[in-house]
Amino acid sequence: MSDNTIALAEFVRATAAEFDVPGVAVGIWSGGAEIYVSHGVNSIVDPEPVDRDTVFVLGSLAKPFTATALMRLVADGRVELDAPVRRYLPEFTLPDEQAAAEITVRQLLNHTAGLDWRLRDDTGEGDDALASYVAKLADLALIGKPGEQASYSQIGFNLAGRIIEKVTGETFENAVGSLLLEPAGLAHTTYADLPAVTHRVSKGHNRNEDGTLSDAGRWKDSRANNAGGAAASSVADVLRLARLHLRDGRTDDGVRLLPADLVRQMREPTVEVPNSSLADAFGICWFLKEIAGTATFGHGGSTNGQFTDLLIVPGHDFAITVATNEGPDGGMAVIKAVTAWALEHYLGLVDVAPEPIPFDPARAAEIVGTYGNDVMTVDIATDGTGLTIECMIRPEIRAAAGAEVPADLPAAPMGLLPGDTDEYIVTAGGLEGQRGRFSRAADGTVTGFGLAGRAFTRR
Repeated sequence: MSDNTIALAEFVRATAAEFDVPGVAVGIWSGGAEIYVSHGVNSIVDPEPVDRDTVFVLGSLAKPFTATALMRLVADGRVELDAPVRRYLPEFTLPDEQAAAEITVRQLLNHTAGLDWRLRDDTGEGDDALASYVAKLADLALIGKPGEQASYSQIGFNLAGRIIEKVTGETFENAVGSLLLEPAGLAHTTYADLPAVTHRVSKGHNRNEDGTLSDAGRWKDSRANNAGGAAASSVADVLRLARLHLRDGRTDDGVRLLPADLVRQMREPTVEVPNSSLADAFGICWFLKEIAGTATFGHGGSTNGQFTDLLIVPGHDFAITVATNEGPDGGMAVIKAVTAWALEHYLGLVDVAPEPIPFDPARAAEIVGTYGNDVMTVDIATDGTGLTIECMIRPEIRAAAGAEVPADLPAAPMGLLPGDTDEYIVTAGGLEGQRGRFSRAADGTVTGFGLAGRAFTRR
């Protein structure tokens, strides 16, 4: 074991203890070698050690799996990225008929279709789950015109999953299995619900009001959300997917699954994400970001008490994936700390967050208020000395049967950044380091803001 690996293992142990996270799994590809470090247990109820093959629910880290499978259909000429969605889903309907006719496959994959974040409905676990989900969109109001802006959307990727079903004539899960999981050797990746999973799995945990941890309950999201956020996988498999992209479409066995030009196209910017720590731009699925002047791409994911992340640095043939099994404060904090440590110690890359300006009561008064989208409510408040941001899942979403959502994020400090662009940064808590920008109407009134690539409108 190298000195770096020993130091990484100690850092993971100490960081997990600091944030009281039950289990952490880390996979790194560096210098042509795999490095794995694990700590803790998969469950506080029935504990077993976490290792490289422990299966965590990926949340939105499922999206690169979906996008990679869909690109195989693009490579075969069975799907065109700039074709309208209705070429493959003629039944696709929205209240805005023109938008429904205009939205393209590419716009689903780069979050510019104008679709909201998430649909509330659970359409069951049958083979018709995705078809029923698409039918529900007939009542979905858009948050913007197609191609107008980037706003992160689970709905868009679930639509992409339905395209995969229609084009292949298989269920989404079987199609992704034959298109990606089997040929790439992703043996610990599944869309099955907990009773059908034969591998050791990680259970989610959320923190109670008294600070103790409890089992998060339902393991994964509903079947219609498999394409956008309900795959489960191990860090070893996620790292194998990363190598497929680092090797421009070749598997570990040297088999070419995708043409190199299509793989590289996935990590080329298609739309900017202004002033966001999530990404500088979206590619085809991937979040593109410069860290210390170095190009990276990757994706993260959050579910009910489990958090995952993948970051790839192509110029260094490097990738790191981290999975944790505790709610937003601890799980996200561990991922950020471990990723930052690895970038510094393996590559010498240090991402320095900008400093906010001193508190300005007049500017604060302009932005204080309640903002929301179809799933979340965000309160921005002040005590007269600083600003705080609090993120809450809407009660009707949390109460909906089968809805799997992360825990709320308690109020955390935030500050405005220098300049007159209304940029902000969160300075502590589960969202520490998150950046975004407030938007204004023509008369200067603040009308909304962006957080983690999602659009929020003032209420």
